[in-house]
Amino acid sequence: MPLATIEGRSSGLRFAAAIAIIVASSSIAVAQKKYDAGASDTEIKIGNIMPYSGPASAYGVMGKTEAAYFDKINAEGGVNGRIIKFISYDDSYSPPKAVEQARKLVESDEVLLVFGPLGTSSNSAIQKYLNGKKVPQLFVSSGASKWNDPQHFPWTMGWQPSYQSEGRVFAKYVLKEKPGARIGVLYQNDDFGKEYLKGLKDGLGAKAHMIAAEESYDAAEPTIDSHLAKLKASGADVFISFTTPKFAAQAIKKIAELEWRPIQLLAGVSVSVGAVIKPAGFENAQGILSVGYIKDPSDPRWENDSGIKKFNAFFEKYAPPGTNRNDGFVAYSYSVAQTLVKVLEMCGDDLTRDNVMRQAANLKGFVPDTVLPGITLNTSPTDFAPMKQLQVWRFKGETWEPIGGVISADLSE
Repeated sequence: MPLATIEGRSSGLRFAAAIAIIVASSSIAVAQKKYDAGASDTEIKIGNIMPYSGPASAYGVMGKTEAAYFDKINAEGGVNGRIIKFISYDDSYSPPKAVEQARKLVESDEVLLVFGPLGTSSNSAIQKYLNGKKVPQLFVSSGASKWNDPQHFPWTMGWQPSYQSEGRVFAKYVLKEKPGARIGVLYQNDDFGKEYLKGLKDGLGAKAHMIAAEESYDAAEPTIDSHLAKLKASGADVFISFTTPKFAAQAIKKIAELEWRPIQLLAGVSVSVGAVIKPAGFENAQGILSVGYIKDPSDPRWENDSGIKKFNAFFEKYAPPGTNRNDGFVAYSYSVAQTLVKVLEMCGDDLTRDNVMRQAANLKGFVPDTVLPGITLNTSPTDFAPMKQLQVWRFKGETWEPIGGVISADLSE
């Protein structure tokens, strides 16, 4: 047989084998890609519900910041080559409206997941629906502890420290710094206030008797003066204010008028300088303690911080018009969006809802850019509370400054 024929056959066999390998490899690659509704080779659809109108419209900047962050990611090539399509609807802070928008996102828009929906009542209204549909309700913007219940709601996960976590951190601080304290507690008479109070009592444990007096108020009350008078009369030398901004400001001002000088601890939801401290009077707020977990971009101490530098670069290029760089909601939203991108990156080419939750429940030591040093995000299949550490702050002059180290809400630590 001529050599050319043999060589021709040999070359043909090698070529056919090469083609077979390429085809097989391609088949394996295709087989490894898994998608649910809302995901494809080119796109990931993310749903969101936010109060752009109504009584809580100030939170609307969060949805706008998240959209801007995803614009940044898309401009850089997307997540594993896929562009994020962010679909955000207004619920006006109304639970029935939230249900309507959740159905629209799942059944009409066919999103892969619902990300960062805001508010305890709105999220409570959509939790059973999304879990019934097996759609991730991921990184809920609310401090209620109910988002950490993987046994009953395996498709829901929070992000920020819970109100109970804050209460436990307050307890740890008081036990260490003033172990003989007589504590007076003012709390809002609803799930919000009761969760804080439960955390405090859990943290105090066998020393819960340190609570000398408890006073609850209704959110419809015009003033809390009588409650504060009773707490002062109890002889309390530590005052803990589990209150929303309006009543937090009232309490700070009234305590000064009563010439009562307890150590004051203020719920983290009411640390706004503009909405709480300034109306109460800077002179009345000196030395008040609270807790936090997000860096303040306006604070000079972070001027050379690498995370804040990245945040500032993002803000300068992508921030929505009229957004205030120093608004805490902006720094918060930047980091929660960054966490979602991390989870999507971990998913690789398996963009099923099941895998999204699997990866979200496998965060290990993740540190978003605007989260305070020493605080890390960690989850597991039995622990859906990513953040359990808080930094204690003291108000001085016209700003909050950190004191001591980060405190864990884990009572075993």
